[in-house]
Amino acid sequence: MDPRRRLPSVDRLLQEPGVQALLAEAPRNLVVAAVREAVLAARSGRSPMPSDWVEEVAERVAQRVSPSLVPVLNATGVVLHTNLGRAPLASAAIAAVQAVASGYSTLELDLATGARGSRSDHCAALLASLTGAADGLVVNNAAGALVLALNAAADGREVLISRGELIEIGGSFRIPDILMKSGAILREVGTTNRTHLADYRDALSERTGAILTVHRSNFEQTGFVTSPEPAALASLASASGIPYLHDVGSGLLADLSPFGLVSEPRVADAVRHGADVVLFSGDKLLGGPQAGCLVGTSPWIGAARRNPLARALRADKMTLAALEATLALYRDPAAALREIPVLAMLTTGSAALEARAMALQDAIGPQAGAVVAPGFSAVGGGSFPGAVLPTTLVSLEPGPLGAAGLALRLRLGSPPVITRIEGGKVLLDPRTLPEQELGAVAGAVRAALADGS
Repeated sequence: MDPRRRLPSVDRLLQEPGVQALLAEAPRNLVVAAVREAVLAARSGRSPMPSDWVEEVAERVAQRVSPSLVPVLNATGVVLHTNLGRAPLASAAIAAVQAVASGYSTLELDLATGARGSRSDHCAALLASLTGAADGLVVNNAAGALVLALNAAADGREVLISRGELIEIGGSFRIPDILMKSGAILREVGTTNRTHLADYRDALSERTGAILTVHRSNFEQTGFVTSPEPAALASLASASGIPYLHDVGSGLLADLSPFGLVSEPRVADAVRHGADVVLFSGDKLLGGPQAGCLVGTSPWIGAARRNPLARALRADKMTLAALEATLALYRDPAAALREIPVLAMLTTGSAALEARAMALQDAIGPQAGAVVAPGFSAVGGGSFPGAVLPTTLVSLEPGPLGAAGLALRLRLGSPPVITRIEGGKVLLDPRTLPEQELGAVAGAVRAALADGS
């Protein structure tokens, strides 16, 4: 006999006492959809016949009401983890978001006059003062900032860029594709490893609309390599009557050289070298929300602000609130290093990391076979790709679960803990675990091992 003949009908399941109890707690359409989904999955063979239909329906209801975007604890040691949302916000930024999200705000209102204001005014003065630029503008992300700047400066005209800078960034987005979507025309100069100022000069024509430099933030070139200095490109562009655009990538405002981090360009240096527009992300080394920032000269930032694409790419009130609060912390460089989580994680000393690892080991207890060992963290987010960040790891013995099994249990636990696996061990890196999270991580590890015993 075909087992599918024993499947209950949707109507019958809806009359089950346990499902009736679900109907009293959840919207009817949601419960009905879960019942139909359970029956269809069993009929099609996608799922085995449930031993308890009420439990199966309850699980499907729980899945439907659970949010897909949930907080996790990052034990990977990758500070700017793109899959985990990159930069966590500073307390001041979180408070600013809560303040504007819970009611009305001055997003587009001038309080002094009572007239309509412009959302592009928010963050502009702070961006300018912190970078030395004349003006600033915020859009929804860095790729959008690049599209906007190119369209405003060189729609229908050629943009000169070194072949060595035609890079692919996260999510398979490539600079040539972004450039062409902006309406500009790609004009490659130089070679993959060596591009000279003369290559740009020789490519200039009446069709040229701009010169573009894109920082190779997610890889390094070494050996027989050369590129013109940004100041030289700025001078060439100025003499030719065209703008020089410099995409510095990660938005580094702080001086991290005392901590051995020196390979990323600082935004203020790009401005000082004469770029007409400097572009960067808000959620990488700047340590704020996802945003695309443009700073530079008044004529070219003004052109971007007036461009119709600026409305399509505009940032929302919560992004602007978080970014403004983050930027305000940079007025005091010491406070920025202390209060912006990304900067605090990158500059945490070895003694503090070792102490944090020891505390985590003790909190986990002996049953996990936790061992403290030296290791390395990563900056992530396409920033400082060659940087080495020594840390102290907590290595877990996974037992019969195996490393992949224990890592899976930790990801599916409450709270979810994201780890990394090396040499058959599950590793926890305290660099990306604030002290207040250590207890929760330890509890999650104990629960995962207990479930697997």
